[in-house]
Amino acid sequence: MQQLPLDGVKVVDLTNVLAGPYCSYQLMLFGADVVKVEMPGAGDLARRLGPDPELNQEQMGASFLAQNAGKKSVELDLKSPAGRAAFESMVSGADVLLENFRAGVMARLGYDWDRLRTLNPRLVYCAISGFGQSGPMSGAPAYDQIIQGLSGMMSVTGTPDTVPLRVGFPICDTIGGLMAALAISAALAGRHRSGRGCCLDLSMLEASISAMGWTVSNYLISGVEPEPMGDQNATAAPSGTFETADGPLNIAANQQGQFETLCRLIGRPDLPADPRFAEREARKTHRQALNHELNQALRAKTALEWEEILAREGVPAARILTVPQALALDQVRQRGFLAEVPFAGAGERHVTVTGNGVVVDGVALCPRGAAPLLGQHNEEIEVTS
Repeated sequence: MQQLPLDGVKVVDLTNVLAGPYCSYQLMLFGADVVKVEMPGAGDLARRLGPDPELNQEQMGASFLAQNAGKKSVELDLKSPAGRAAFESMVSGADVLLENFRAGVMARLGYDWDRLRTLNPRLVYCAISGFGQSGPMSGAPAYDQIIQGLSGMMSVTGTPDTVPLRVGFPICDTIGGLMAALAISAALAGRHRSGRGCCLDLSMLEASISAMGWTVSNYLISGVEPEPMGDQNATAAPSGTFETADGPLNIAANQQGQFETLCRLIGRPDLPADPRFAEREARKTHRQALNHELNQALRAKTALEWEEILAREGVPAARILTVPQALALDQVRQRGFLAEVPFAGAGERHVTVTGNGVVVDGVALCPRGAAPLLGQHNEEIEVTS
């Protein structure tokens, strides 16, 4: 079996639903041994979430299957003496403890950082929460929807007529999980030098604001308040969605050379000589007029035809696909991004899950096993609740 960067790293995972499980899924893909600690009889709420009622009834909902392949599951009641003893034994032998309770819950259970590092001085403890473990909002409940609104993300998503809009998937949960995985990996590298663990306090709100990048920095540094731009990119023109003979096409001709090449390929070599479009800032000012001229020319061919013509000469351009179309791309499938894993306890049945887009030594990262049944590994890990 291929050697992976986190092989041998033991992760105790107390998380539910998405941000935390997405984090531990990334760690698992890189080789970590992840054990989900779940409430007896109930487990991760995601076990009952997804579009298939039968899977939800089996406590193997699509939302759970998507982020938990390759992990183990044990049932523990952290309020019972036996459960606490088993948990403390697991923590003592772990490299990482991950949780996404509301701030203060672990302390109320008797497992604040002082207690945890007494159990294991080498432990990397990561707490994911909506707002972090401190501050006036730290105790407030938060889901992805709440963070999208508070971060300012929804205020710049859509057009002036449709704003505010929610991003079409739980992006703040995903960002929180990715940032947590990065922080844990960095902490493990630091521990290799120092021999000591550390406490990581991750705020989904702050991680999400950080991930908004130029939208935030343009305001902080230049005082420019961001506005909703719909399908257009505020940083350049032409950069956005355009019309073709059969549907929309994204073009991002952000550089002068790309713009001039675009104009030549669509049969409008005159456009760069127009003072309204001659240079970058002028094109942004006259974006609407420029888009009108481009759309007229682009309607002559299909989106796929333009994608092939433009990309071949170095102009970034591509169709706008549905999720099924994106998953069917040869580019995605040939790199091993999609993986079939067994459906635990169901004979020959399999489900398809995603990797994370990382190829290590020529091999795409994918789960090494099925998503676990609730408590499937109780005996293997010698747990009694």
